Amino acid sequence: MARIEFDQIAHSYYPNPREPSDYALKEINTLWEDGGAYALLGPSGCGKTTLLNVISGLLQPSRGRVLYDGTDVTALPPEKRNIAQVFQFPVLYDTMSVFDNLAFPLKNRGFNRADTIRRVKEVAEILDLTQDLNKKAAGLSADAKQKISLGRGLVRSDVAAVLFDEPLTVIDPHLKWQLRRKLKEIHEQLKLTLIYVTHDQVEALTFADQVILMYEGEIVQIGTPEDLFENPRHKFVGYFIGSPGMNFLPCTLEGQNARVDGITIPLAEETAALGAKAAGALELGIRPMHIEVHAAAVNDGVPVTIEAVEDQGSFKILSTTLNGHTLRARVPEGHPVPERQAWLRFPPLRTKLFADERLVI
Repeated sequence: MARIEFDQIAHSYYPNPREPSDYALKEINTLWEDGGAYALLGPSGCGKTTLLNVISGLLQPSRGRVLYDGTDVTALPPEKRNIAQVFQFPVLYDTMSVFDNLAFPLKNRGFNRADTIRRVKEVAEILDLTQDLNKKAAGLSADAKQKISLGRGLVRSDVAAVLFDEPLTVIDPHLKWQLRRKLKEIHEQLKLTLIYVTHDQVEALTFADQVILMYEGEIVQIGTPEDLFENPRHKFVGYFIGSPGMNFLPCTLEGQNARVDGITIPLAEETAALGAKAAGALELGIRPMHIEVHAAAVNDGVPVTIEAVEDQGSFKILSTTLNGHTLRARVPEGHPVPERQAWLRFPPLRTKLFADERLVI
Protein backbone atom coordinates (compact mmCIF):
# COMPACT_ATOMS: atom_id res chain seq x y z
CA MET A 1 0.00 0.00 0.00
CA ALA A 2 1.13 3.56 -0.57
CA ARG A 3 0.46 7.19 0.21
CA ILE A 4 -0.47 8.71 -3.17
CA GLU A 5 0.00 12.42 -3.78
CA PHE A 6 -0.88 14.76 -6.65
CA ASP A 7 1.50 17.70 -6.96
CA GLN A 8 0.11 20.40 -9.32
CA ILE A 9 -1.45 17.81 -11.61
CA ALA A 10 -3.33 19.04 -14.69
CA HIS A 11 -4.29 17.26 -17.87
CA SER A 12 -5.63 18.21 -21.29
CA TYR A 13 -6.42 15.95 -24.23
CA TYR A 14 -5.50 18.83 -26.55
CA PRO A 15 -1.86 19.06 -27.74
CA ASN A 16 -1.67 22.82 -27.07
CA PRO A 17 -4.25 23.80 -24.42
CA ARG A 18 -4.76 27.54 -24.02
CA GLU A 19 -7.92 28.08 -21.98
CA PRO A 20 -8.94 26.59 -18.60
CA SER A 21 -11.83 24.92 -20.44
CA ASP A 22 -9.27 22.96 -22.52
CA TYR A 23 -8.29 20.97 -19.42
CA ALA A 24 -10.09 17.78 -18.37
CA LEU A 25 -8.27 18.17 -15.04
CA LYS A 26 -7.48 21.62 -13.74
CA GLU A 27 -4.65 22.01 -11.23
CA ILE A 28 -5.08 19.42 -8.45
CA ASN A 29 -3.05 19.14 -5.26
CA THR A 30 -4.28 16.38 -2.99
CA LEU A 31 -3.32 13.09 -1.38
CA TRP A 32 -4.75 9.68 -0.60
CA GLU A 33 -3.52 8.34 2.72
CA ASP A 34 -2.24 4.78 3.01
CA GLY A 35 -5.11 2.44 3.89
CA GLY A 36 -7.94 4.93 3.23
CA ALA A 37 -11.26 4.25 1.51
CA TYR A 38 -12.01 7.05 -0.96
CA ALA A 39 -14.82 7.72 -3.44
CA LEU A 40 -14.36 9.97 -6.47
CA LEU A 41 -17.87 11.34 -7.02
CA GLY A 42 -19.30 13.60 -9.66
CA PRO A 43 -21.43 13.76 -12.83
CA SER A 44 -20.36 12.27 -16.16
CA GLY A 45 -17.59 14.28 -17.80
CA CYS A 46 -16.29 15.92 -14.60
CA GLY A 47 -12.85 14.24 -14.81
CA LYS A 48 -13.21 11.25 -12.45
CA THR A 49 -11.93 8.56 -14.82
CA THR A 50 -9.19 10.85 -16.14
CA LEU A 51 -7.98 11.36 -12.57
CA LEU A 52 -8.11 7.61 -11.89
CA ASN A 53 -6.12 6.89 -15.04
CA VAL A 54 -3.46 9.38 -13.95
CA ILE A 55 -3.18 7.56 -10.61
CA SER A 56 -2.84 4.18 -12.34
CA GLY A 57 -0.42 5.30 -15.04
CA LEU A 58 -2.76 4.61 -17.95
CA LEU A 59 -2.49 8.35 -18.61
CA GLN A 60 0.52 10.64 -18.18
CA PRO A 61 -0.61 14.12 -17.09
CA SER A 62 0.12 17.24 -19.12
CA ARG A 63 1.91 18.67 -16.11
CA GLY A 64 2.60 18.00 -12.45
CA ARG A 65 3.86 14.96 -10.52
CA VAL A 66 2.32 11.77 -9.13
CA LEU A 67 4.10 10.57 -5.98
CA TYR A 68 3.85 7.15 -4.34
CA ASP A 69 5.29 7.34 -0.81
CA GLY A 70 7.26 10.41 -1.90
CA THR A 71 8.70 8.74 -5.02
CA ASP A 72 7.93 10.35 -8.39
CA VAL A 73 6.12 7.73 -10.52
CA THR A 74 4.66 10.15 -13.11
CA ALA A 75 6.44 8.50 -16.06
CA LEU A 76 5.99 4.90 -14.86
CA PRO A 77 3.49 2.62 -16.65
CA PRO A 78 0.77 0.77 -14.67
CA GLU A 79 2.76 -2.46 -14.34
CA LYS A 80 5.53 -0.57 -12.55
CA ARG A 81 3.19 1.10 -10.03
CA ASN A 82 1.99 -2.05 -8.28
CA ILE A 83 -1.70 -1.19 -8.45
CA ALA A 84 -4.82 -3.24 -9.21
CA GLN A 85 -7.67 -1.84 -11.28
CA VAL A 86 -11.28 -3.04 -11.58
CA PHE A 87 -13.26 -1.72 -14.54
CA GLN A 88 -16.96 -1.17 -15.25
CA PHE A 89 -17.23 -4.36 -17.27
CA PRO A 90 -15.64 -7.65 -16.09
CA VAL A 91 -12.22 -8.50 -17.52
CA LEU A 92 -11.94 -12.29 -17.21
CA TYR A 93 -10.61 -15.42 -18.86
CA ASP A 94 -13.89 -17.20 -19.69
CA THR A 95 -12.30 -20.59 -20.37
CA MET A 96 -10.56 -20.65 -16.99
CA SER A 97 -12.13 -21.64 -13.68
CA VAL A 98 -13.08 -19.08 -11.06
CA PHE A 99 -10.12 -20.29 -8.97
CA ASP A 100 -7.66 -19.79 -11.84
CA ASN A 101 -9.08 -16.33 -12.62
CA LEU A 102 -8.61 -15.25 -9.01
CA ALA A 103 -5.16 -16.84 -8.81
CA PHE A 104 -3.89 -15.35 -12.08
CA PRO A 105 -2.54 -12.05 -10.64
CA LEU A 106 -0.65 -14.03 -7.97
CA LYS A 107 0.75 -16.63 -10.37
CA ASN A 108 1.81 -13.88 -12.74
CA ARG A 109 3.96 -12.40 -9.97
CA GLY A 110 5.52 -15.64 -8.84
CA PHE A 111 3.63 -16.28 -5.60
CA ASN A 112 4.12 -19.82 -4.31
CA ARG A 113 1.21 -22.24 -4.63
CA ALA A 114 0.44 -22.51 -0.90
CA ASP A 115 0.13 -18.71 -0.50
CA THR A 116 -1.88 -18.50 -3.71
CA ILE A 117 -4.40 -21.14 -2.58
CA ARG A 118 -4.74 -19.53 0.86
CA ARG A 119 -5.28 -16.04 -0.55
CA VAL A 120 -7.74 -17.14 -3.26
CA LYS A 121 -9.82 -19.00 -0.67
CA GLU A 122 -9.85 -15.94 1.60
CA VAL A 123 -11.09 -13.63 -1.17
CA ALA A 124 -13.59 -16.22 -2.45
CA GLU A 125 -15.03 -16.53 1.05
CA ILE A 126 -15.38 -12.76 1.39
CA LEU A 127 -17.18 -12.49 -1.99
CA ASP A 128 -19.32 -15.66 -1.56
CA LEU A 129 -17.57 -17.37 -4.48
CA THR A 130 -16.36 -20.47 -2.63
CA GLN A 131 -19.03 -22.72 -4.17
CA ASP A 132 -18.06 -21.53 -7.68
CA LEU A 133 -14.28 -21.95 -7.50
CA ASN A 134 -14.21 -25.00 -9.81
CA LYS A 135 -16.72 -23.63 -12.33
CA LYS A 136 -15.77 -22.06 -15.66
CA ALA A 137 -16.22 -18.29 -15.66
CA ALA A 138 -18.05 -18.42 -19.01
CA GLY A 139 -21.09 -20.13 -17.51
CA LEU A 140 -21.68 -17.67 -14.68
CA SER A 141 -24.09 -14.73 -14.44
CA ALA A 142 -23.01 -11.13 -15.05
CA ASP A 143 -23.19 -10.49 -11.30
CA ALA A 144 -20.90 -13.43 -10.51
CA LYS A 145 -18.46 -12.38 -13.24
CA GLN A 146 -18.19 -8.90 -11.76
CA LYS A 147 -17.56 -10.42 -8.33
CA ILE A 148 -14.67 -12.38 -9.88
CA SER A 149 -13.36 -9.15 -11.39
CA LEU A 150 -13.55 -7.52 -7.94
CA GLY A 151 -11.75 -10.52 -6.47
CA ARG A 152 -8.91 -10.27 -9.01
CA GLY A 153 -8.40 -6.69 -7.89
CA LEU A 154 -8.44 -7.60 -4.21
CA VAL A 155 -6.46 -10.84 -4.22
CA ARG A 156 -3.03 -9.18 -3.97
CA SER A 157 -2.30 -7.85 -0.49
CA ASP A 158 0.92 -6.11 -1.62
CA VAL A 159 -0.64 -3.54 -3.99
CA ALA A 160 -0.15 0.20 -3.56
CA ALA A 161 -3.88 0.74 -4.17
CA VAL A 162 -6.96 -0.88 -5.66
CA LEU A 163 -8.75 1.38 -8.15
CA PHE A 164 -12.42 0.85 -9.05
CA ASP A 165 -13.94 2.53 -12.12
CA GLU A 166 -17.74 2.34 -11.63
CA PRO A 167 -17.53 -1.43 -11.00
CA LEU A 168 -21.17 -1.95 -9.98
CA THR A 169 -22.90 -0.30 -12.95
CA VAL A 170 -23.98 -3.62 -14.50
CA ILE A 171 -24.95 -5.21 -11.17
CA ASP A 172 -28.52 -5.93 -10.04
CA PRO A 173 -29.63 -3.19 -7.56
CA HIS A 174 -30.08 -5.57 -4.60
CA LEU A 175 -26.72 -7.26 -5.18
CA LYS A 176 -25.16 -3.82 -5.65
CA TRP A 177 -26.09 -2.99 -2.05
CA GLN A 178 -24.60 -6.31 -0.87
CA LEU A 179 -21.35 -5.75 -2.76
CA ARG A 180 -20.96 -2.24 -1.37
CA ARG A 181 -21.22 -3.75 2.10
CA LYS A 182 -18.69 -6.41 1.10
CA LEU A 183 -16.22 -3.80 -0.11
CA LYS A 184 -16.65 -1.92 3.17
CA GLU A 185 -15.97 -5.13 5.11
CA ILE A 186 -12.96 -5.92 2.91
CA HIS A 187 -11.49 -2.51 3.62
CA GLU A 188 -11.99 -2.95 7.36
CA GLN A 189 -10.40 -6.42 7.27
CA LEU A 190 -7.51 -5.91 4.85
CA LYS A 191 -6.76 -2.16 5.24
CA LEU A 192 -6.12 -1.79 1.51
CA THR A 193 -6.09 1.68 -0.07
CA LEU A 194 -9.31 1.74 -2.11
CA ILE A 195 -10.23 4.49 -4.58
CA TYR A 196 -13.70 4.11 -6.04
CA VAL A 197 -15.08 6.14 -8.97
CA THR A 198 -18.85 6.61 -9.22
CA HIS A 199 -21.52 9.09 -10.29
CA ASP A 200 -23.93 7.57 -7.75
CA GLN A 201 -23.96 9.50 -4.48
CA VAL A 202 -25.48 6.55 -2.57
CA GLU A 203 -22.57 4.33 -3.61
CA ALA A 204 -20.05 7.00 -2.63
CA LEU A 205 -21.60 7.92 0.69
CA THR A 206 -22.08 4.32 1.85
CA PHE A 207 -18.66 3.07 0.74
CA ALA A 208 -16.13 5.78 1.50
CA ASP A 209 -14.56 7.26 4.60
CA GLN A 210 -13.68 10.32 2.52
CA VAL A 211 -15.61 11.52 -0.53
CA ILE A 212 -13.84 13.58 -3.19
CA LEU A 213 -16.44 15.54 -5.14
CA MET A 214 -15.43 16.71 -8.61
CA TYR A 215 -16.98 19.33 -10.86
CA GLU A 216 -15.72 20.51 -14.26
CA GLY A 217 -12.23 19.08 -13.76
CA GLU A 218 -11.77 20.41 -10.23
CA ILE A 219 -11.98 18.91 -6.78
CA VAL A 220 -14.54 21.16 -5.10
CA GLN A 221 -14.61 19.41 -1.71
CA ILE A 222 -13.08 16.49 0.17
CA GLY A 223 -14.73 15.29 3.34
CA THR A 224 -16.82 12.74 5.15
CA PRO A 225 -20.36 12.12 3.88
CA GLU A 226 -21.62 14.16 6.84
CA ASP A 227 -19.28 17.07 5.97
CA LEU A 228 -20.53 17.21 2.39
CA PHE A 229 -24.16 17.10 3.45
CA GLU A 230 -24.05 19.54 6.37
CA ASN A 231 -21.33 21.96 5.20
CA PRO A 232 -21.09 22.03 1.40
CA ARG A 233 -18.18 24.29 0.48
CA HIS A 234 -19.45 24.89 -3.05
CA LYS A 235 -22.94 25.43 -4.45
CA PHE A 236 -22.51 22.37 -6.66
CA VAL A 237 -21.89 20.19 -3.58
CA GLY A 238 -25.13 21.42 -2.01
CA TYR A 239 -27.01 20.75 -5.24
CA PHE A 240 -25.44 17.34 -6.03
CA ILE A 241 -25.49 15.79 -2.54
CA GLY A 242 -28.93 15.02 -1.16
CA SER A 243 -32.23 14.20 -2.84
CA PRO A 244 -33.55 16.71 -3.50
CA GLY A 245 -30.51 18.96 -3.26
CA MET A 246 -30.07 22.19 -1.34
CA ASN A 247 -32.37 25.14 -2.04
CA PHE A 248 -30.68 28.35 -3.23
CA LEU A 249 -32.14 31.88 -3.30
CA PRO A 250 -30.34 35.03 -4.53
CA CYS A 251 -30.22 37.53 -1.70
CA THR A 252 -28.72 40.69 -0.23
CA LEU A 253 -27.73 41.42 3.36
CA GLU A 254 -29.37 43.90 5.69
CA GLY A 255 -27.80 43.76 9.15
CA GLN A 256 -28.28 40.24 10.50
CA ASN A 257 -30.90 39.36 7.89
CA ALA A 258 -30.95 38.11 4.33
CA ARG A 259 -33.34 39.89 1.99
CA VAL A 260 -34.96 37.86 -0.82
CA ASP A 261 -37.15 40.01 -3.08
CA GLY A 262 -38.05 42.22 -0.13
CA ILE A 263 -38.70 39.31 2.23
CA THR A 264 -36.62 39.12 5.44
CA ILE A 265 -34.98 35.85 6.49
CA PRO A 266 -32.97 35.94 9.77
CA LEU A 267 -29.43 34.58 9.78
CA ALA A 268 -27.12 33.42 12.55
CA GLU A 269 -24.94 36.27 13.83
CA GLU A 270 -21.70 34.64 12.62
CA THR A 271 -23.15 33.88 9.17
CA ALA A 272 -24.27 37.49 8.71
CA ALA A 273 -20.88 38.83 9.85
CA LEU A 274 -19.01 36.60 7.39
CA GLY A 275 -21.43 37.49 4.61
CA ALA A 276 -20.82 41.19 5.16
CA LYS A 277 -17.11 40.65 4.40
CA ALA A 278 -17.65 38.41 1.35
CA ALA A 279 -17.20 39.59 -2.20
CA GLY A 280 -19.45 38.44 -5.01
CA ALA A 281 -23.11 37.61 -5.62
CA LEU A 282 -24.76 36.26 -2.47
CA GLU A 283 -27.14 33.30 -2.27
CA LEU A 284 -28.92 31.79 0.69
CA GLY A 285 -28.78 27.97 0.90
CA ILE A 286 -30.77 25.52 3.01
CA ARG A 287 -31.49 21.78 2.88
CA PRO A 288 -35.14 20.75 2.30
CA MET A 289 -35.10 18.68 5.50
CA HIS A 290 -34.12 21.72 7.58
CA ILE A 291 -37.01 23.93 6.45
CA GLU A 292 -39.93 24.09 8.89
CA VAL A 293 -43.36 23.82 7.24
CA HIS A 294 -46.36 25.49 8.95
CA ALA A 295 -50.02 25.63 7.92
CA ALA A 296 -50.51 29.09 9.44
CA ALA A 297 -48.43 32.24 9.76
CA VAL A 298 -45.55 32.01 12.26
CA ASN A 299 -42.87 34.38 13.47
CA ASP A 300 -40.14 34.76 10.78
CA GLY A 301 -42.22 32.54 8.45
CA VAL A 302 -42.24 33.12 4.68
CA PRO A 303 -45.54 32.63 2.78
CA VAL A 304 -45.29 30.28 -0.22
CA THR A 305 -47.62 28.61 -2.70
CA ILE A 306 -47.62 24.79 -2.80
CA GLU A 307 -47.28 23.52 -6.37
CA ALA A 308 -46.84 19.77 -5.83
CA VAL A 309 -46.54 17.10 -3.13
CA GLU A 310 -44.47 13.95 -3.68
CA ASP A 311 -45.10 11.07 -1.28
CA GLN A 312 -41.80 9.23 -0.65
CA GLY A 313 -43.25 6.83 1.91
CA SER A 314 -41.50 7.87 5.11
CA PHE A 315 -41.68 11.56 4.18
CA LYS A 316 -43.19 13.96 1.64
CA ILE A 317 -41.45 16.51 -0.58
CA LEU A 318 -43.28 19.81 -1.06
CA SER A 319 -42.48 21.87 -4.16
CA THR A 320 -43.35 25.49 -3.43
CA THR A 321 -42.85 28.87 -5.05
CA LEU A 322 -41.71 32.11 -3.44
CA ASN A 323 -41.97 35.09 -5.80
CA GLY A 324 -41.06 32.87 -8.76
CA HIS A 325 -38.31 30.95 -6.93
CA THR A 326 -38.77 27.22 -6.38
CA LEU A 327 -38.26 25.90 -2.86
CA ARG A 328 -38.47 22.26 -1.79
CA ALA A 329 -39.22 21.23 1.78
CA ARG A 330 -39.21 17.77 3.33
CA VAL A 331 -42.12 16.95 5.64
CA PRO A 332 -41.82 13.95 8.04
CA GLU A 333 -44.36 11.14 7.98
CA GLY A 334 -47.43 12.00 10.03
CA HIS A 335 -46.86 15.76 9.79
CA PRO A 336 -49.90 17.59 8.33
CA VAL A 337 -49.40 18.99 4.82
CA PRO A 338 -51.15 22.28 3.95
CA GLU A 339 -53.22 22.23 0.76
CA ARG A 340 -52.44 25.41 -1.17
CA GLN A 341 -50.44 27.81 0.95
CA ALA A 342 -47.84 27.29 3.66
CA TRP A 343 -45.41 29.31 5.75
CA LEU A 344 -41.78 28.21 5.66
CA ARG A 345 -39.36 29.03 8.45
CA PHE A 346 -35.59 28.96 7.94
CA PRO A 347 -33.76 28.02 11.18
CA PRO A 348 -30.82 30.49 11.30
CA LEU A 349 -28.24 27.89 12.36
CA ARG A 350 -29.17 25.73 9.35
CA THR A 351 -29.18 28.57 6.82
CA LYS A 352 -25.95 29.05 4.81
CA LEU A 353 -24.61 31.91 2.71
CA PHE A 354 -22.71 31.46 -0.54
CA ALA A 355 -20.72 34.13 -2.39
CA ASP A 356 -19.97 33.45 -6.06
CA GLU A 357 -21.10 29.85 -5.49
CA ARG A 358 -18.71 29.18 -2.61
CA LEU A 359 -19.68 28.83 1.04
CA VAL A 360 -18.96 31.92 3.11
CA ILE A 361 -16.58 30.73 5.86
